[in-house]
Amino acid sequence: MSRTSRRTFLVSGARTAGLLALGASACDSNRPHAGFLGAMERFNEGFQRALFDPNRLAPELSAQEETPLADFPQYKIGDDFPLQPAGWVLSVGGLVERPLQLTIDDLRRFPSTRVRVRHHCVEGWSAVASWDGVRVSEIARAAGIDRRARYVEFRSFEQGYYSSWDLESALHRQTVLAYAMDGQPLATEYGAPLRLYSAVKLGYKMVKYLAELKFLPVRTGGYWEDQGYEWFAGV
Repeated sequence: MSRTSRRTFLVSGARTAGLLALGASACDSNRPHAGFLGAMERFNEGFQRALFDPNRLAPELSAQEETPLADFPQYKIGDDFPLQPAGWVLSVGGLVERPLQLTIDDLRRFPSTRVRVRHHCVEGWSAVASWDGVRVSEIARAAGIDRRARYVEFRSFEQGYYSSWDLESALHRQTVLAYAMDGQPLATEYGAPLRLYSAVKLGYKMVKYLAELKFLPVRTGGYWEDQGYEWFAGV
């Protein structure tokens, strides 16, 4: 199944599930991961996990296909865009042999990579930018992750903003910690000094203003996920 047909199938299935959920008396909007909605999410997650291939890469696009910066939507969860704290570092911990405290200069010393793929938002829009950074897999290697780790939690210095991922998606070759966008240092409006970016997840999983990365044996939630958004959110 091609990526396009897979995405179409998943979106169609999600819409159908949503319509069914609206008429199901077992749904409780205050408990979005329970009852019928929870059962459908678990079904969708199992299906997406079965389709996920850690070796499959999203098509890399040309620079000519980049969306003008002014047209690439900006998002935040608070009233204002958060500013980088003084003395900012990325903390890497959890189930690792070597906890790390990394500055931007430290991150730039890792092998760099560029990802230019189509960004898909759950709200229906898409856009293209190039993202320069270091693969999460490189950070995992440097920290020495424990074999018991199955999930990765990404936390922001924007209060309350976080997301957790399955380890396989986090270690995908097109999942990066980005410090530059379209060849320029990351702007505050797009998550400076560091944000998560990936070809394998919907946009709301890509945490901005990163402050902490933890390898965990069990999964947690996320700012959007705790409000009912799908946890796996594969593309």
